[in-house]
Amino acid sequence: MKACRLSLATAAAAFSDEEKKMAAEKASGESEEGSLALTVEERETLGGLDSRLFGFLNIREDGARMKTLLGKAVHCYESLILKAEGKVESDFFCQLGHFNLLLEDYSKALSAYQKYYSLQADYWKNAAFLYGLGLVYFYYNAFHWAIKAFQDVLYVDPSFCRAKEIHLRLGLMFKVNTDYESSLKHFQLALIDCNPCTLSSAEIQFHIAHLYETQRKYHSAKEAYEQLLKTENLPAQVKATVLQQLGWMHHTMDLAGDKTTKESYAIQYLQKSLEADPNSGQSWYFLGRCYSSIGKVQDAFISYRQSIDKSEASADTWCSIGVLYQQQNQPMDALQAYICAVQLDHGHAAAWMDLGTLYESCNQPQDAIKCYLNATRSKTCSSASTLAARIKFLQAQLCNLPQGSLQNKTKLLPSIEEAWSLPIPAELTSRQGAMNSAQQNGSDNWNSGQTISLHPVQQQAHSWGLTPQKLQHLEQLRANKDNLNPAQRLMLEQLENQFVLMEQRGLHKGQSSHLAGPNDEQPLFPTGSTQYHQAACTSSQNQNGHHTLPRNSVPQGDALNHLSSYIATSGGQKGITFTKESKPSRNRSLGSESSRHAGDTSNSCAGIKELPNHVHQVTTVAISSLNHGESVSPNLIIADNPQLSALLIGKANDNVDTGTCGKVNNTHPVIHTKTDNSVASSPSSVISTATPSPKSTEPTSTHSVTSLNSPHSGLHTINGEGLENSQSSTKVDLPVVNHKSSPQIIPSMSVSIYSSSTEVLKACRNLGKNGLSNSHILLDKCPPPRPPASPYPPLPKEKLNPPTPSIYLENKRDAFFPPLHQFCTNPKNPVTVIRGLAGALKLDLGLFSTKTLVEANNEHVVEVRTQLLQPADENWDPTGTKKIWRYESNRSHTTIAKYAQYQASSFQESLREENERKTQIKDYSDNESTSSDNSGRRRKGPFKTIKFGTNIDLSDNKKWKLQLHELTKLPAFVRVVSAGNLLSHVGHTIVGMNTVQLYMKVPGSRTPGHQENNNFCSVNINIGPGDCEWFVVPEDYWGVLNEFCEKNNLNFLMSSWWPNLEDLYEANVPVYRFIQRPGDLVWINAGTVHWVQAIGWCNNIAWNVGPLTACQYKLAVERYEWNKLKNVKSIVPMVHLSWNMARNIKVSDPKLFEMMKYCLLKILKQCQTLREALVAAGKEVLWHGRTKNEPAHYCSVCEVEVFNLLFVTNESNSQKTYIVHCQDCARKTSGNLENFVVLEQYKMEDLMQVYDQFTLAPSLTSSSS
Repeated sequence: MKACRLSLATAAAAFSDEEKKMAAEKASGESEEGSLALTVEERETLGGLDSRLFGFLNIREDGARMKTLLGKAVHCYESLILKAEGKVESDFFCQLGHFNLLLEDYSKALSAYQKYYSLQADYWKNAAFLYGLGLVYFYYNAFHWAIKAFQDVLYVDPSFCRAKEIHLRLGLMFKVNTDYESSLKHFQLALIDCNPCTLSSAEIQFHIAHLYETQRKYHSAKEAYEQLLKTENLPAQVKATVLQQLGWMHHTMDLAGDKTTKESYAIQYLQKSLEADPNSGQSWYFLGRCYSSIGKVQDAFISYRQSIDKSEASADTWCSIGVLYQQQNQPMDALQAYICAVQLDHGHAAAWMDLGTLYESCNQPQDAIKCYLNATRSKTCSSASTLAARIKFLQAQLCNLPQGSLQNKTKLLPSIEEAWSLPIPAELTSRQGAMNSAQQNGSDNWNSGQTISLHPVQQQAHSWGLTPQKLQHLEQLRANKDNLNPAQRLMLEQLENQFVLMEQRGLHKGQSSHLAGPNDEQPLFPTGSTQYHQAACTSSQNQNGHHTLPRNSVPQGDALNHLSSYIATSGGQKGITFTKESKPSRNRSLGSESSRHAGDTSNSCAGIKELPNHVHQVTTVAISSLNHGESVSPNLIIADNPQLSALLIGKANDNVDTGTCGKVNNTHPVIHTKTDNSVASSPSSVISTATPSPKSTEPTSTHSVTSLNSPHSGLHTINGEGLENSQSSTKVDLPVVNHKSSPQIIPSMSVSIYSSSTEVLKACRNLGKNGLSNSHILLDKCPPPRPPASPYPPLPKEKLNPPTPSIYLENKRDAFFPPLHQFCTNPKNPVTVIRGLAGALKLDLGLFSTKTLVEANNEHVVEVRTQLLQPADENWDPTGTKKIWRYESNRSHTTIAKYAQYQASSFQESLREENERKTQIKDYSDNESTSSDNSGRRRKGPFKTIKFGTNIDLSDNKKWKLQLHELTKLPAFVRVVSAGNLLSHVGHTIVGMNTVQLYMKVPGSRTPGHQENNNFCSVNINIGPGDCEWFVVPEDYWGVLNEFCEKNNLNFLMSSWWPNLEDLYEANVPVYRFIQRPGDLVWINAGTVHWVQAIGWCNNIAWNVGPLTACQYKLAVERYEWNKLKNVKSIVPMVHLSWNMARNIKVSDPKLFEMMKYCLLKILKQCQTLREALVAAGKEVLWHGRTKNEPAHYCSVCEVEVFNLLFVTNESNSQKTYIVHCQDCARKTSGNLENFVVLEQYKMEDLMQVYDQFTLAPSLTSSSS
C-alpha cells in the first residue's frame, strides 16, 4: 500500500520540479502553472502552519501575505493530488486540511481532513488534526461531533497550546445544550489560562455571569455582572451588554423591591447601556418594554422605532408594537404588527397568541382558533393546555351560532389569510403613534418619510394578486363604504390599489395566492422555503453591511464572515442567534441582537463576541443532527475543481483497507472503519493482554480506528502478541508539513511489564515527553475511550424483560456459603437480590429506623431532593404532556429531625386521602367511568411535589457506633470494610463509597439512572417498612443509554435522567425490574446501570464494594479514563489505589496482575520522565512526604488525580494550605512555573521497590467469602 502512494519526499521533489519547470516556462513565455511553485523559503514558512494558528493569523503583521501564500500552497497540493491520482501520503491531506481551514474554506478543509482520517489508522494521535476537525464541526453547528473532537484533543494532549480556545468553545456548546455545570467548568478553565485567546478575560467573565442568569440564579448573576463592571479598562461593548442584562433582569425579576423601583433601576441601566453603545437594537427594545410596562406609550414607541432602525428584523419588537397598538384600541395596526412578527418568525408563540386574542376581541373566533392552533404548534409555546381549552371553548361557541350568521356579518379585521398576504403599509412603519393625536406635533419622530425595510419581502412578489377571500372582502367593504371606520377605510384603500394592479397585470378572480399561509392548509414551519429565506435575510442587513443568514441555512459564501452564537434566555426559551462581523484583527464587539417575547415573562439574552470560526444556528437544514447523529454532506463537492472533488470524495475508498464502508464525504469520518487493524473500542480492554509474556517477541504497535463520533465499532481483544499494523512502514516527512517532535504526534514506546524497574526507567530516560502529560493509566497507543456498541446480535423482544437473579436465604450458613459470593460477582449477573438476608443474619434493622435515627442524632444533616411524584415506569414533563428523559430534582438541606417530621406527616396525609377516596368511591360507586378517568388524569399531572432525604453520611463511628457495628454481621464480600474490598485499600474515607449512606424516603422518591462511581459494585439494604422498585440494565448496554442521554441533551455522568422504557424496548435493551422488600439486599454488579423509586415509606442504607477481580479493576480503570475525557472528577483515585493494592495485596489472577502491573509501569515512567524534565529545566523538586491516611490529591482546577509530584502555588505552600495543581494547569497559569513549587511525596527508590516486589502470587486452590 505504501509503494503506490506519492511519498512526502517525492512531493517535496515535485515542488522542486515545479521550480525548474517555472524557469523553463519563463524562458518560453509560458509561466502560468510554474509561477505557482513553492520556493524553499515558502515551504519552510508553511511548515509551521497548522490548525493551531486558526483565529490568530490575521493578528500577525504578515497576515495578508500569509493568506496569499496559503492559497498558493493549496493550489500546489491540489495539483499534486491530481497528478498522483489521489495516491499521496496521509499527512499530505492533513496539511491540506489545515491550509483550507486557515483560509476559512470549511468544506474543503472537512473533505481533506476526512481523507486523512481514512488513510491514517492512528489519526487520534494527531492533536492538531483533531483540533482542526473540531473547529470545522463547530463552524457547521455540529456540536455533538465538535465536543467529541475537542475532548479528544485534551485527552491525548492536556497541554495543547490552544486548550483555552477549546475550553471556551466547549463552554459555549454545553451552554447551548443546557449542560450548565459542564459549561461553567470549561469557562472557568478558560479563565485561569494565561495563554492568548480570541476572547478577553472580561468577555469570558461575562459568559459566566450570563450562565448564572440562564440558570435563573439571578442574584449570583447580578453579583457577577456588577463585579465585571468594576474591571479597569472594560471594553465599551462588554460594558454596554452587561448594563443591558442588568436592566432586563431588574425589569423581569424581583431584584429591587416594588415595581416602580424595579422599573426605575431597569431604565437607568438600559440608558447607561445605550450611552456605551447607542446602536444596540436590543437595548432599545428592552427600554421600550420597560416604558410600556409603566404606561409611557410615546416613549415606548420611540424606543421600538430606534430598535428597528438599529438592528435587524425582530419578531419580538413587532410583537411588542402590536401589544401597544392593541392596548390603544387600534386593532388594524395591531394586526399588521403581529403579522409582521409571525412572518419574521413563523414559530413566535407569543405573537400568535396575541393575534388570536385580538381576533377574539373583534368577534372573529374562526381566525382566533387558527392563530391559537399555530401557537400550540410552536416549540416555544409554554401554555399549550390553556390554549387547547380556549380553542375547545371557541369551537363550542361556533357550533351554537346560527348557520350563516358569521358570513353575513361585516368583519372588523381581514381574515388571517387576507392579512397574511397584504403588504405592510408605509404609514404603519413610518409613524410613531397615530393612536394618540394629543401627543402628536409637527416634529413627529415616527414620521421619517421612509418605510422600514423589515416587513416580509416574500409578499412583494405577488402582492398585486387578490385571492378570492380578498375579493370578497373588497366587495363587502365597497357595499358598506359609507359606514366604515378608519381602519376599514384604510383596508378598502389598500384592496382597491391591489385590484387596480391586478387588472393591469391581466389577472382574474380565480387566481390564488402562491404564498405560504398561516393556517392548517400549509406547513407552519417551512423547510428551506426561499420566501422565508428572503424574509429572514434578503432585505435586511446589519450595521456592518453584511447579510444575515436565515436560521435554517447551512452557512456558505461571503455570509460566513459572521458569528452567531446561542444564548439561552432567562425564561428558558430557546437559544437566540446573534450575528456580528468577524474581524479577528479588530476589537470585536459583544452585543445581543434579539430576544424572545413572552408578554411579561422573564426574558434575557445577550450576544457574544465572535470567535475565529463562526457558529450559525441551523434548524431545519442541519449539517448533522445533534440528537440522532445523522450526517449530511455540507457542500463538500469542490465546485471550482470537479476532478479534485472526485479524488477527494469519489475515490476515497481506493486506498482504504478492505472492510471500509460508506463514503468519505459524510460529516464525520465514522464510516471509515478498518477491520484489519486490531483495535479495542474500550482502551482498558487492551491492558490485560497488551504486554507479552517473557517468552514472547517484542510487541508491535496496535491501533484503534474507533470513530470519533460513533460507539458502533467492533471490540477486538489483542491476545498476547498484538497484530502487525498494515501502515507501520516508516514515512518520510514532507518539508511543507515539517512535524518537528511536537506534542501533536505522540511517539510510541513499549516496555514489558516483566522488566525490572531499573530497566523500565533506563528505557524511558532521554525519550522526552511522550504526549500524555498527566496520569493516563492506559496504553500510549490506545485512543481516547469510547462507549461500547450495543451487543450484537440484538436480543429477541421476548427476552427484554428477563427474570431477576434472586437468592433466598434461610439461615446464617446460607449467607456465608462461598458460591453466593461467586454468584454475585459473576459478570453474567448484572444484579442479584438476596432475599431474607436480615432475617437469616438476625440483623436489627430497627437501628436504622427513623425513630432510632432521631433519638441518636436529630440534628444530623440531610440532603433533600425536591421531586415530582410520578408513576415508576413513566417520566413526564412538568405539564404532563409528553414523556421525557430529563428528571428535575432540586437540592436543599435539612436535619434528620425535620425530615422525620415530614416523613410522618406525609404518611398521615396519605391515610387521610385514602379514607376520603374510600368514602368517595362508596358514594359514587355507580359511576365507575368517572373514577377511572380521574385516575388516568392523575398519572399525567398536575404532579404532587415530594421531598427525598438522600446522601445522609453515617461515616462517623462515634455518632453511629451501634449502627455500624451491626453491619459487621454481614458476609465479608458485602461488608463496608474487608481485606478483599478494593475500597478498603484506598487508605482514606470516600464518603458514600467506603462508608455507609442512609436514604429516607416517601412514596415516589427517585434515585435517577446512573452507574456507580468508577463502576464499583454497590450494596443496598431496604430497612422498610415500605418497598422499593428497581430498574436495572446490564453494563454492556451503558453505551446505548449514553447515546439516549446525548439525544436528549443530557450528560450521562452528571445530569438527572429517568429512562423511557418504551425507548429501551425499541432499542432492544433488556431491563430487569423487581421489588425490594424490607430486609432484602440488592447487589449491583460492576458497571450496572440502575434507577430506583420508593413504593412506600422506607429507609435504605447503601455503600460500595470493590471485589478483587479483573473485571472490577478493568471497569474501574475504563471509567477513570472516560471521566478524564469528559472532564469529570473520578471519586476513586485509581493511581493511588493501584499502588496501595501493590503494597498490600497478593494477586493470583494473571489478568488482574497484568493490568495492575502495567498501570504501575505507566505511572513509574511518568514520574521519572516528569521529574527529570523538571530538574533539567532548573526547577527544584522539594521533598514533602505523606502523612498517615492522607487523602489522594486532585488538581484544584481540572480535578484530575495528581500523584507523587504536586505543583503547589508559592503562597499556599508558605501558608501550608497546599492548593494542588497538575502540571498542565500549573503551566497554564504560570508558563515557566515561577509561581509554583514542586513537592515530592514518594522517593523513586520506594516506588521502584514496590514495583519490583509486586509479583504474581501462586493460585489459590480454594476460595472463601
